[in-house]
Amino acid sequence: MIGRLRGQVVYRQPPFLMIDVNGVGYELEAPMSTFYDLPDSGEVTLFTHLAIRDDAHVLYAFGSESERALFRTLLKVNGVGAKMALAILSGMSVEAFTSCVQTDDTASLVRLPGIGKKTAERLIVEMRDRLDKIETSSGGPAIKMTQPAGAVAETPVSDAVGALIALGYKPNEASRLVRAIDSDGLGSEEIIRQALKSVAPS
Repeated sequence: MIGRLRGQVVYRQPPFLMIDVNGVGYELEAPMSTFYDLPDSGEVTLFTHLAIRDDAHVLYAFGSESERALFRTLLKVNGVGAKMALAILSGMSVEAFTSCVQTDDTASLVRLPGIGKKTAERLIVEMRDRLDKIETSSGGPAIKMTQPAGAVAETPVSDAVGALIALGYKPNEASRLVRAIDSDGLGSEEIIRQALKSVAPS
């Protein structure tokens, strides 16, 4: 089991990134909360979760152990897969999710992509007794770098729309959220941050 990686980020296009560890490139999927905390330079340490499926081995990355713990716990909930778990972590912090569960706040949960009222209610019921196992301390962050030379450059807006779709938003909803933002001069991650903030619980 691969539990942690340390190296240099050579490619990032949310929700995907690649990290170079001693010459080996690991492809990862990560929630936007992890991308937000990537520092401008230096080495990155990411906590990982390896999912083995019939058609692929997928490695997920997280900036803190608490995020990974929540991700793993969410996967145990009936009807919640990796895509929905990433969307939850992208749309709210571990602390915010904990608050939703403790206060029976289904309204905030249904704002996230792919979560209807029944799923929100099931999350609250099944997660309530499991939250005490999840620490809310932040973990070590990572590094910010650009796409490798020669990569096809996309616009920040199209990157943001693509990332939201990958997180579970329908194409028209992703486009609507991005269009509602004054994106002039903003990078894709900041556009995504503002788009998610517009639907996140206050």
